Amino acid sequence: MKITFLIHNVYGIGGTIRTTLNLAGALAGRHEVTIVSLLRDRDRPRFAIDPRVTVTPLVDLREDAPDAANPLLRRPAEVFPAAEKRYGQYSRLTDQRAEEYLRACDADVIIGTRPGINVYLARFAPPHALRIAQEHLTHDSHSKGLRAGLARAYRILDAVVTTTEADAGVYRARMRLPGVRILAMPNSVPDPGLPSADGTAKVVAAAGRLVRAKRFDLLIEAFAEVAGAHPDWSLRIYGVGTDKQRLQQLIDSHGLRGHASLMGAVSPIEAAFAQASIVVSASDAESFGMTLVEAMRCGVPVVSTDCPLGPAEIIDDGADGRLVPVGDRQALAGALLDLIADEPARRRMGEAARIAARRFDPAPIARAYEDLFTELAATRRSRDRLRHQPRWHSRVRRALGSLRRNLSAPLVRHPGTAHAVRPPDHPPQRWIP
Repeated sequence: MKITFLIHNVYGIGGTIRTTLNLAGALAGRHEVTIVSLLRDRDRPRFAIDPRVTVTPLVDLREDAPDAANPLLRRPAEVFPAAEKRYGQYSRLTDQRAEEYLRACDADVIIGTRPGINVYLARFAPPHALRIAQEHLTHDSHSKGLRAGLARAYRILDAVVTTTEADAGVYRARMRLPGVRILAMPNSVPDPGLPSADGTAKVVAAAGRLVRAKRFDLLIEAFAEVAGAHPDWSLRIYGVGTDKQRLQQLIDSHGLRGHASLMGAVSPIEAAFAQASIVVSASDAESFGMTLVEAMRCGVPVVSTDCPLGPAEIIDDGADGRLVPVGDRQALAGALLDLIADEPARRRMGEAARIAARRFDPAPIARAYEDLFTELAATRRSRDRLRHQPRWHSRVRRALGSLRRNLSAPLVRHPGTAHAVRPPDHPPQRWIP
């Protein structure tokens, strides 16, 4: 089977890139797998890619690339939805390249990995292919305008796959997609092949984009309380982003220089997590929570805000980690202090986390995708009937309504005729003798 993934930029760093590479590598043992990167901005990808996976970039943004001089690169995209957060990075050139590639694509399965790319998938993918939209963001994180556009595009697809069951439930309730399978598949995270953390390192770690939604400010404020009680513990925050300067100022203002550090981007992150005894996430919202699973695979217990929609489906509160209310600095600090004070509990939770995280191994998730491909192929005709039912029902309702109006209309006698007839199904005309 030929399987193609469409991704924004496989040359960068991010959770969607990581999980796509994990799934593609797991499928490549039994299938011909290609990753199509809409954009390319580097000579080499930051993450290692399974050599069995083919990578095909469509638009090359490097300064010395021929695409840099293409005038279409400076014209705004017309197909990629303007309400999508990445719209500014797309152009008429990406529209054109996506259409050319997809119309000629001979893959049996094509999987899109972000909303705007899924619109390309719906518009241009050949009808013979199974078309699957992955949603690595959440339904409610999309603007109202984008959701309306996605509802129209997704009706054409075979399946919409979310990362959590909670988000799949939201899509089923709020986006009517007859004939489209809506289901949850967790992101996959492989065994890092590292010795499990032993819980003795006096280090709390966190990772993610340095942006406000990740609430590293809340974590720093909570850690200020931790450092007051346990000055021998340190906080390491891994990642890059627009909030770096503000976070550094917050560290300095709380007197945490030497206790809390912004470590920059590290890839892969597991080696850094294995050097910690607790990994924490203070996010206001998550579509899944890749860093939580990556930490658990290293045998590290995790503390996370119980934000929608991912952490509660990953963490068994009190067994392999802790869940605390969103935005609650005191609760976050309290959970950290509890684990810091109880080394045996850290070790027990770390071992439980390592065992629980095996369910995110790429192999069983790849098999679940293969089962989905088989199911979608087998149900294609029945799902097509479901997809077209609302259209036929609408036509029948209009026809019946027209018939009822005609039957209820009063009989009139046309001038010059001996018979009474019903007027046509449009506003009555005045008959002039």
